[in-house]
Order: sequence, then C-alpha cells, then structure tokens
Amino acid sequence: MWRAGSQTWLHHLSKAGKLCVPAINVNDSVTKQKFDNLYCCRESILDSLKKTADIMFGGKQVAVCGYGEVGKGCSAALKAMGSIVYITEIDPICALQACMDGFRLAKLGDVVRQVDMVITCTGNKNIVVREHMDLMKNGCVVCNMGRSNTEIDVNSLRTPELVWQHVRAQVDHIIWPDGKRIVLLAEGRVLNLSSSTVPIYVLSITATTQALALIELFNAPEGRYKQDVYLLPKKLDEYVASLHLQTFDARLTELTDEQAKYTGLSKYGPFKPSYYR
Repeated sequence: MWRAGSQTWLHHLSKAGKLCVPAINVNDSVTKQKFDNLYCCRESILDSLKKTADIMFGGKQVAVCGYGEVGKGCSAALKAMGSIVYITEIDPICALQACMDGFRLAKLGDVVRQVDMVITCTGNKNIVVREHMDLMKNGCVVCNMGRSNTEIDVNSLRTPELVWQHVRAQVDHIIWPDGKRIVLLAEGRVLNLSSSTVPIYVLSITATTQALALIELFNAPEGRYKQDVYLLPKKLDEYVASLHLQTFDARLTELTDEQAKYTGLSKYGPFKPSYYR
C-alpha cells in the first residue's frame, strides 16, 4: 500500500521486475483523489496563503500550474475569492476542462511577468525554474501545492548574488541585486502540509482507504496479487465513501432488481468500472 510521492518509483520497480511485494495504489483511488486532493486543497490553499503571506485574493492574478485534482481545487477557491486565474497544463483533456471551467490557459513564460502568485500543483519537477523567477515582478508569491519539493527549483536561488531574508516561519524573501524580491513559501515544500491543517474528516477518508488496502492485501488468497502495482478495488473505494456519508445524514437510493438487470450492475456495487477516476 502506498500514497503520494512513491508511485513513479514503484511503477519503475514493477516494470524492471524488482518489486518484491504487491502494492495497492491508494493515492489514485477515487476517494483519495476527490477528497484529499480536490476538496481538501480547495479549502487549505486559502488558509495556507492567509497564514503565511496574509494575502488579499480579490483582483490578484494567479498562475496555477497543473489542472489535476489539486489544481482544480486551488483554482476554484481562488476564483471564488475574486482572483484572476491562469492555468498551465500539458494534458489537452485537463486543459479543455480548465477552459470549460472559465479559466485562461497559458504558458507560464507568457504570464509570469504579470502574475502576483504562482502555485505549482503538478507532482512533477522543475515547473518553476530560475528563468521564471528572474522575470517575476516584485512581491510575487511562489508556492507549491503538489506532491513533493521538486516543483520549484529552490536550489537555483541559493547563489551569491541573491539574498535570503527569513521573515517568519515558512516565509522567505529572495532579494535580487536590483532590490526586487519574491516571496517563497515553505521553501518549496507542500504548502498546506507545512502551513495549514488537514481536516479530520479528510484524514479519516484517507486513513480508512489505507487501512482497507492493507486488509485487502493481507486477506487476499494466494495468487490474487502478484508482485505488481494495483488500484484499490472499486468495491472498497465505494465502501469508504458510504461509511463517510453518515456524517451528512445522507440516504442512498437503491437500485431495483429491474434497474440492476437493465444496467448490468449488482444492486450492492461496485457501480463504476475499475478504470473510473
């Protein structure tokens, strides 16, 4: 069982035939993606920016790099607060979603001179590099909401001509020779994990998903799982969601026998195919 940050490494091990045990990809389960990545980030991005940089969001121009679940959550929150949001994307499907959601799709290099904030949400590396930061305007805030500390090339800022001024916890000003400064939050680490809190409800969903994945691997009959990377069975994904519906006093509609036969589904799920995201 594994979470964010290790999936690429485990897939590489699997492809090379070096994975010693079965692994369940918890990070890409629907409950983890939707609640931890989308809904949690939709709330924690604002809390994190307020606590660290005391930002007024209305009218600010923001570049959000990546429009996956994390990027969707951050962008929705910022747009709701009156920010002007630009999206950068490599995936045409996510890019089209961003356009349909009312965001401007752009390359970072085309908007980096004018934006007030740059937020990375890709899980990749070197999304914001020194060339971008050299072009940023004075006071631009740079932070990462992605999967690790690789998205912002912080090492490129540790050069003799740049001065680091530690303002307070999780806030550094990087000062250029001409007096320009950018505001770097959490030294490029994941901002909401460094500067905010994760709601207990979201932690419950994630922890339940992890626990069920471990139980599934432990109880699985011999031969069901080989030394490979698997997705969490959709039945378990739906079970996690059903457990947490109790918080809302929600009541699920049940399929009739006729409806179940018509759709080819079990009345008790799973209701989505294994590839559903």
